[in-house]
Amino acid sequence: MSGSTSAGGAEPRLLHHRVDGAAGRPALLLGPSLGTSLAVWDAQVPALARDHRVIRWDLPGHGGTPAGLLPSDPTTADLGRLVLELADALGVERFAYAGISLGGAVGTWLAVHHPRRVTSLAVLCAAARVGTPESWRDRAALVRAKGTGPVADTTAARWFTSGSVPGPAAEALVDDLRAADPEAYARLCDVLATHDARAGLAAISTPTLVVAGREDPVVPVADARALADGIRGASLTEVGHAAHLANVERPAPVLAALLGHLTPGPAADDGSRHAAGTAVRRAVLGDAHVDRAVARTTAFTAPFQDFITRYAWGEIWTRPGLDLRTRSCVTLTALVAHGHHEELALHVRAARRNGLTREEIQEVLLQSAVYCGVPAANTAFAIANRVLEEEEPEEPEEPEVPEEAREHVRERVREETPVAVPEEGE
Repeated sequence: MSGSTSAGGAEPRLLHHRVDGAAGRPALLLGPSLGTSLAVWDAQVPALARDHRVIRWDLPGHGGTPAGLLPSDPTTADLGRLVLELADALGVERFAYAGISLGGAVGTWLAVHHPRRVTSLAVLCAAARVGTPESWRDRAALVRAKGTGPVADTTAARWFTSGSVPGPAAEALVDDLRAADPEAYARLCDVLATHDARAGLAAISTPTLVVAGREDPVVPVADARALADGIRGASLTEVGHAAHLANVERPAPVLAALLGHLTPGPAADDGSRHAAGTAVRRAVLGDAHVDRAVARTTAFTAPFQDFITRYAWGEIWTRPGLDLRTRSCVTLTALVAHGHHEELALHVRAARRNGLTREEIQEVLLQSAVYCGVPAANTAFAIANRVLEEEEPEEPEEPEVPEEAREHVRERVREETPVAVPEEGE
């Protein structure tokens, strides 16, 4: 559902919003980036709404929110108060919060000034201070003089990496920027010009996740790391091949990081463990794989499917001690050591979904060669290379392995047929 409130035709006084998920579930508020509408979260909402009441909102002058909600000289605090008014109107006392860029800055303000209301915080592609005041004031002046068109013409280079080909969803977000109210957009630039949360970071006690795009030109990884370092106990997830809208460009690893953060530990009962395990399993392995596994479940295999969902995914993969990227590294190494080739192919794909780059997978397998044995790593490299080439044929590359290992692989190729990797490993 979506909505905003008005009385007798008066201008709505709440942020335009959309609610997904059952009313009785824990609330999760999602804040957008400057220039985007609440559609910026479309890729993550279906999975997040399985266990949360997800509430997305539009910035003033963006999407369905009227520009008039914004005062003439706004600050981050003004946006934070609008979010709290929305939560109050929906009967939400406490909530988890995730925000992108400016939406993340709002979340940081909420965690500093209203810590009792924020149960967990995720800050995506944001920093305690973004850019310079001069750069934001220059952009505000440009938009006031010429509208949002000139900014929209160049924004894809900031939102997405140079090798990314924006699809319809990304193009629609650029259209949202073109449609944004110029004065409201300019005033939000003024908000970013004055936003500086550095002094308050040490006061944040809310469990916090910071997500950074490794190729983000707006918020470099170093700035995201400084934000995470300033918040006690915060964790940082870096997403490879992603720029400023990392959750749009790389939706799967961002979703996996969010689910791992929002599921703080093993659930208290079997039903909750199964639900949490299903959510993380889908994020790591993909909906298509899980749907196939469920469709093939028989009365004989059902107890095992229930076991791995509750125990492996609901109790182990949801634990807070390691992030999903690290768990993928550990899993790959264990599968190499034991020669579980079908599982290895599956978890190479899972590692990519969790945000590992080809180069990081290569490093894991090289490390495995030392401690699991060169023959085991030879086969692992062959399997991983095939999987990566299937998924990214436009960038074929040969792993950097020792020459003796290369020759061993060549001999295996000459003498044997390639290892057959069933699609349905678990």
